[in-house]
Amino acid sequence: MSPMRTPSIYSQDDPLSEALKPPESETDFERQLRIERETDAKRVSEQIDEQLRMERENLKRKSGDVKLLLLGQAESGKSTLQKQFQLMYRPHSLDQERASWRTVIYFNVVRSIKHILNTLESWDDSLEEDLDGSKAANYMNAGPSRSGSPFQANGAATSRSTIATLRRRLSPLVSTDSALADRLSGGVTVSGSGKGGVFVRTGWQARTIDNALGRLRGRQSGEYEPKQPEIVQDPLVQDVSRMLEATKDEVRELWAHPTVKGLIAKRRLKLDEWSEFFLRHITRVAAPEYLPSTDDILHARIQTMGVAEHVFDVNIHGKAVSWHLFDVGGARGQRHSWVPYFDDANAIIFVAPVSAFDQYLEEDPRTNRIDDSLQLFTQICSSPLLKNVHLVLFLNKTDLLRTKLENGLRVQKYITSYGDRSNDYESVVQYFRAHFLQVHRRNNENRRVLYTHFTSVVDTKATQRIIGNVRDSIFRGYLQSAALV
Repeated sequence: MSPMRTPSIYSQDDPLSEALKPPESETDFERQLRIERETDAKRVSEQIDEQLRMERENLKRKSGDVKLLLLGQAESGKSTLQKQFQLMYRPHSLDQERASWRTVIYFNVVRSIKHILNTLESWDDSLEEDLDGSKAANYMNAGPSRSGSPFQANGAATSRSTIATLRRRLSPLVSTDSALADRLSGGVTVSGSGKGGVFVRTGWQARTIDNALGRLRGRQSGEYEPKQPEIVQDPLVQDVSRMLEATKDEVRELWAHPTVKGLIAKRRLKLDEWSEFFLRHITRVAAPEYLPSTDDILHARIQTMGVAEHVFDVNIHGKAVSWHLFDVGGARGQRHSWVPYFDDANAIIFVAPVSAFDQYLEEDPRTNRIDDSLQLFTQICSSPLLKNVHLVLFLNKTDLLRTKLENGLRVQKYITSYGDRSNDYESVVQYFRAHFLQVHRRNNENRRVLYTHFTSVVDTKATQRIIGNVRDSIFRGYLQSAALV
């Protein structure tokens, strides 16, 4: 006898749909609220599903990716090295943002002129002493002046008059300093931005490209061809361009002035390499249709704030692997932001500017920049989070070091521990290298290999050869376990 069946109280419809049917007593207002809640719930649910899907895809995609950190103090050359990676592995992107660097370079030029004029003003009381008859002969070969030598007839008085005239003529150009800084920073000011200018966040190129670049036509390669691009100029950049063209002779005269050359020779006026580079090329930079060359972009100086991620597809043994390169701000106040990026990093390139032996931190004028680099390198080497990370050391700006030594600058004057060692280039770079190697040995419980390179990252050919070596060493050392090589 079959068991008695109880009539089903459920509809043949989906029971969930049945349960969600509105009660017959629901008012229009209640119905509207219910529909809004259901719509919101559905939207949140779909967002969660999409986020989970993206995380799964991201995890799958990143399983074989390389995470590379560029570390080092401010002005060490990290961002220039990032540009070299970009030029090597994604050159079209450098072309797309080429016009944005025009604003940076104009800012570099204006800030350099402002610095020279401010220095001349601060040393004004001692100029007559510096330029008296007994010292004038030392400056006579420093460079021509369009108005003639300041030592003729009235000596220092003529020099003062010439500089006053240049200051007046260049005043409108110098006054654009703040406007250019605002354009680059997006109007966000940061305390301690210093002599490098302003801090910029990721995406600053897009802001300036929107104002400065229409389109690049007919580009067949990564080479710069100045007559091809069509430029739609930002009114501010256009104004600065006109001012530069109108005053390029005055800029040239100021740069070549014996007083300026004398102050540079006596270390009373210190200019960074980017300042000297663009002032030497002012005629080209001031041209009406100027568009930065790759070499200009490599020399341009702008300070990064926070951490910028750059992704490159790197081919190794026929397999394309995504490299996530993180360029971080190197100022003391920004170094705390590095730590979260240590987790799961595959490799670090630490950039130390060996030419900075005669320089001190802007944030702490008592600390020599070489000492700061060594202290920072010690923290990197001793970090438990980085004990297994592939480590590469770039002893950078060797070209500037060589120039300083050839000009008679003595290392022992700034780093007393150097003692009476020979002041030639080879002795100096090996001395610095030995100190960095010693730091690594003392903080290397896992017997990690340190790969060291002497670099000048503005030298494209040499730097890209070194990048190739770094790429190969990273893959050999750390990606074999992932079966990528």
